[in-house]
Amino acid sequence: MESIILFLLVIVLLFIGLPVGISLGLSSILFIAFFSHDSLSSVAISLFGVGQHYTLLAIPFFIIASSYMSTGGVAKRLINFAIASVGHFRGGLAMASVLACMMFAALSGSSPATVVAIGTIAIAGMVQVGYSKDFAAGIIANAGTLGILIPPSIVMVVYAASVNVSVGRMFLAGVIPGLIAGGMLMLAIYVVARIKNLPSEEWKGFGNLIRGGKEAGWGLFLVVIIMGGIYGGVFTPTEAAVVAAVYSMFIALFVYRDMGPLKGQTWTNDNDAPHARVGFNGTVYGVSFFLVWEIMSFFAFADSETVTGGDRALWGAIISIAIAIFYVYKRSSKLEESVGSCLAAGTPIWGRNLSMMLRGFFPSLFGEESRKVMLEGTKTTVMLMFIIANALLFAHTLSAERIPQAITEWMLDVGFNWFTFLIAVNILLLIGGQFMEPSGLLVIVAPIVFPIAMELGVDPIHLGIIMVVNMEIGMITPPIGLNLFVTSSITGMSLARVVKAAMPFVLVLMVFLVMVTYIPALSTALPYSIMGPEIVQ
Repeated sequence: MESIILFLLVIVLLFIGLPVGISLGLSSILFIAFFSHDSLSSVAISLFGVGQHYTLLAIPFFIIASSYMSTGGVAKRLINFAIASVGHFRGGLAMASVLACMMFAALSGSSPATVVAIGTIAIAGMVQVGYSKDFAAGIIANAGTLGILIPPSIVMVVYAASVNVSVGRMFLAGVIPGLIAGGMLMLAIYVVARIKNLPSEEWKGFGNLIRGGKEAGWGLFLVVIIMGGIYGGVFTPTEAAVVAAVYSMFIALFVYRDMGPLKGQTWTNDNDAPHARVGFNGTVYGVSFFLVWEIMSFFAFADSETVTGGDRALWGAIISIAIAIFYVYKRSSKLEESVGSCLAAGTPIWGRNLSMMLRGFFPSLFGEESRKVMLEGTKTTVMLMFIIANALLFAHTLSAERIPQAITEWMLDVGFNWFTFLIAVNILLLIGGQFMEPSGLLVIVAPIVFPIAMELGVDPIHLGIIMVVNMEIGMITPPIGLNLFVTSSITGMSLARVVKAAMPFVLVLMVFLVMVTYIPALSTALPYSIMGPEIVQ
């Protein structure tokens, strides 16, 4: 009876229009005060524990990294690279939009951020070459959901924190399903494109593909830093989030220069001599390789007793110098200049850029655009953490009243097995996802279904991916599908029109959900081969 009262309190508070976070927290406090033997001091302890939860500390830093990557022009470079990769297929621009969403998802961990960053550019581009606006909006709304499936994912961090499983295993578990989901959406687009004779882009050769990769490379290298650092044992997922935030800020402000005082300042000018640009470009390739080498070799040999930091630096320097000289040699032969003169002429360009970066360092960090990014990131963090804090308080109340255990016993008594249990979980999450924000819903539902899943032998990592995929679909189903509202906002289309455009591709994700639910290896193969199985205490 008490459990019914608790859930009724939540429903009534939501029905009268209170925000989700307040509804969860207030219902928990009222229940503890009037119906439970638990002390009200547990409320303070539970809320204080959220701020002390080490895993949840990753969320604000991933949000800041996402904000800088969204603002810093990375999306445009990813779209260009995606077009160079798959644009020549029938319906290639739409497929490139999905591929760009997959790549941006690996940088941001946020579904709405992916829709905004990629959709703002991609939808306009698709309409311009002949796609209908509805078709383009439907694609972006669905592809944007990959932001919470492809690691790093904020929603995965929330799940891991709520049931105390490994964030690292969850990130690995999302790799294969994320690639499959993106591939299925691209395949569906290709089929539609063949039927409707949608346009394709001109194939411009591997040179264009390589150029696109170089432009997007510094953004995509964030994925290597996060995943390589975690699984190389260099830092924890929370520390990886801090590194991601600092790296994103540096790339947006000082490398891509799409924001801040250096915005619009190119690395080379039109009045630089051709051989000076060749020398500068050669050393850029050398320095870039050296930095990448140092990071990658550190991940690979950090625990080695035979390979020292000096050894790694020496080999990296030798290869980097060789790359720089080879590049300059190949380019300088056409200019009838020596390698030495090109390298010497490129030195002033380095001096000019380093001087600009030093002068603009503090103005960039504390300038108007950086403050705006930080403010938006802080708003998102406060909103999300408020929901999570109250949801964890609600979960604490459930645990104190032994409601999950009672539900477990009931489901076992009526004959549920793992197969029928997963059907019930999917139905519950698909319905709940239509009305609640993913992180809040996960924190509520996960503590309830987790003990049942463990009792029935469902793998905890597999269960996590099932829940994340359900959250994906919830973000594109009315009435509270967040991606639908975001897509409507950036396109100016009505919500009903966006829903109609997105529905055909939702069917693809529903098929994908069935695959993920009943083929556990899709989720567990990669994490278990690298980190071993999750052991639940």
